[in-house]
Amino acid sequence: MTTVRLLEVEDWSLYRSVRLTSLADAPEAFCSTLAREEAFTPDVWRDRLSARNTYLAETADGPGGLVAVVPEEDGTAELVGMWVAPAARGRGVGDLLVRAALDWTAEHGLPELRLWVVEGNRRAERLYSRHGFARTGDTQPHRPGEEQFEMAHVLAGP
Repeated sequence: MTTVRLLEVEDWSLYRSVRLTSLADAPEAFCSTLAREEAFTPDVWRDRLSARNTYLAETADGPGGLVAVVPEEDGTAELVGMWVAPAARGRGVGDLLVRAALDWTAEHGLPELRLWVVEGNRRAERLYSRHGFARTGDTQPHRPGEEQFEMAHVLAGP
């Protein structure tokens, strides 16, 4: 059975471990690097958990994935740092994490949850599409020679 829970600031060491694992596993998916984040101090990890609403999926085998929701100044939210452990892929963990992000967004009365996907990551696009996300038409550079596209889920009104 997989559970999803919101990480607390005191969970910074666990968060650090899982985040570094995600960067090692799928460096092409993130706008950061393993080397950059390995250098972060404990205070940086605590600050990240304070500023983001980070969810951890836990499976019988250990950490199964991460996702964070960041409230934006424009009154929407952004889903960031989504990752599912290789051993947990194809087992619904990604769906649980996306659902947690959508639930958080709705509970806080925000009208929209947005995210960025690296062009060519069809698996991620299918996951988000299953949950009602659609491409917005906006793109931005990711890494040299790569683009990413924005997807958004507009939540139902009250």
